[in-house]
Amino acid sequence: MPQTTAAVIQPPTVPKVEPVEVVSCPDHKADRNPTSRDTLRPCTIKQVLDASQPHPDADFKIDDVEVQQLTFVGQIRNISTQTTNITYKLDDGTGTVEVKQWIDSEASTMDLEGGNSKNNAGLVENEWARVWGRLKAFNNRRHVGAHVIRPVTDKMEITYHLLEATYVHLFFTRGPLDASGENGANGGQADGQYGGDGEMGMGGARGMPNVGPNARRVYQCLKESPQNNEGLNVQHIAASLRMPLTEVMKAGDELLTQSLIFTTVDDTTWAILEF
Repeated sequence: MPQTTAAVIQPPTVPKVEPVEVVSCPDHKADRNPTSRDTLRPCTIKQVLDASQPHPDADFKIDDVEVQQLTFVGQIRNISTQTTNITYKLDDGTGTVEVKQWIDSEASTMDLEGGNSKNNAGLVENEWARVWGRLKAFNNRRHVGAHVIRPVTDKMEITYHLLEATYVHLFFTRGPLDASGENGANGGQADGQYGGDGEMGMGGARGMPNVGPNARRVYQCLKESPQNNEGLNVQHIAASLRMPLTEVMKAGDELLTQSLIFTTVDDTTWAILEF
């Protein structure tokens, strides 16, 4: 019987596949979306009007800082209702600006003539309102496109906002406060800009204004002399400084004008005004 040989089946040759490095493309959507870097800046209307813009496509700047979103308060001087928007003219005492709020055509029917819309309820002339929106320019005229505008129901909000806007302005122009209450790296320079000479007054809270030498002597006497809550009389100050009474009175008037001292029991008794 003939001998048979079994055929050996070889496995198919599999080509070697080199690993491929996959490089992911960066997502530029975040870079194109300006809302990802939005900040809310409290300001006055004057700051809105004085904001700089290097070129028409650039962001506006206040205190040399880019402004995306802003908020301010103002008294409504005029309301103009159009088919597509409502224009409010607001005045906060520093300037006047137009605020445009676009009407949503898909919203529920609004009685614009009667002013019964929930979007503008309480917004009437001569009342105060707060605005959140963006600063825009069209035909060399600036206006604010409002995202939200609502009436101010508590008048203390007006004072709070003006203080907040002042604080933020000083933060960017004079630098942050350190632990001692003094300005940081820009503090000394800022004191010079505001007329100070580096000499601190009022407990070190701020620089002494640009007052005369006699006023400084009177202030120093009031600051260092032992006294009760009533302060010191001009006669005592004149005797302590060996200064003529008329010169003391002139120095006192200068300090009163700068709100560094105040009268107590009478017009000739003074004390330091501390904050």
